[in-house]
Amino acid sequence: MTTAKALTIAGSDSGGGAGIQADLKTFQELKVYGMSVITAITAQNTLGVDGVYPMMLEAIEKQLECIAVDLQPDALKTGMLFNSEIIELVANKMEQYKWKNLVVDPVMIAKGGANLLQQEATESMKRKLLPLATVLTPNIPEAEELTGISIRNMEERKEAAKRLSAMGVNYVIIKGGHGDEKEAVDLLFDGSHFSSLVAERIPTKNTHGTGCTFSAAITAALANGYSINDAFQLGKDFIHQAIKNDLHIGSGHGPTNHWAYQESKR
Repeated sequence: MTTAKALTIAGSDSGGGAGIQADLKTFQELKVYGMSVITAITAQNTLGVDGVYPMMLEAIEKQLECIAVDLQPDALKTGMLFNSEIIELVANKMEQYKWKNLVVDPVMIAKGGANLLQQEATESMKRKLLPLATVLTPNIPEAEELTGISIRNMEERKEAAKRLSAMGVNYVIIKGGHGDEKEAVDLLFDGSHFSSLVAERIPTKNTHGTGCTFSAAITAALANGYSINDAFQLGKDFIHQAIKNDLHIGSGHGPTNHWAYQESKR
């Protein structure tokens, strides 16, 4: 039996709820072998981010090269890339290695408000990385930042998805966690048609790492050969259970529960 492999290119979260740590936990829960390229180290906990320390470009490049020569990923995702130099390096290596099934989680702002992407890096992301993306998974504020439009209702969400698709992305998923609907509505645009998944909105502050976990679940599904619609459904189910059965860890925005999905199936 062939083992599916997934790669996360992202920042390290010392609190364990987001970033590399959340991605690897999610891969493991979904029976995918996880690998990592660390782009930055953050000093953070549930109360916020106290420091961001980007890795040297040489260190990031060497990590990517080591994966490429021995452990070709079946799918991969990007999370926190922090600056334009890192984005351009990752994009160039993606093209060099011809890696497919790229999920881009455009991590820009931490749950506590800290900037995780430098301002000038947004243009590099749009110009270099998004044209390589199979799936893009912004929340509403990130979609606003990438498109330059205000998103206050579903029609504006659909317009933002169209604009993101026009940047070269195959599938755009705009997450509904920041929406004001009674239920959490995630919107998928495939370049021609819209579809959506709806789940009850869970009243909790323990949502640290939700974006990382959702995109990691989609990445794991693609690595396992799922269609985009099935990967979307798995991602939605996985994160819903993770939020619904939160862990109540820490004094701030606590992490989600990465083993809740598998527990719910027993």
